[in-house]
Amino acid sequence: MYIATTETIAGKKVVRYLGLVRGNTIRARHIGHDFMAALRNVVGGEIVDYTKMLSEAREQAVDRMVEQAKALGANAVVGVRFSTSMVMSAAAEILAYGTAVVVE
Repeated sequence: MYIATTETIAGKKVVRYLGLVRGNTIRARHIGHDFMAALRNVVGGEIVDYTKMLSEAREQAVDRMVEQAKALGANAVVGVRFSTSMVMSAAAEILAYGTAVVVE
């Protein structure tokens, strides 16, 4: 499965457009992680727990988008984008979306 943020894939020809595909996940923060993040704000540096949580959320959203593309018969997704939104005070959604296509 090819995944590209561009509208085309170098060296490949799009022969069929199958439509919008998307995958999302909603993650909530753990209160223990918030406490450690607050401490990190005092001393500075990367908040590793949040970095890991967001990375896993992006991967899960992409996996779900790819599953939907495969179900349509696609072998590529082009124009992939990410979006995020706050669902409630301690939870956020990560959405991955793009256009499922068949390339030669």
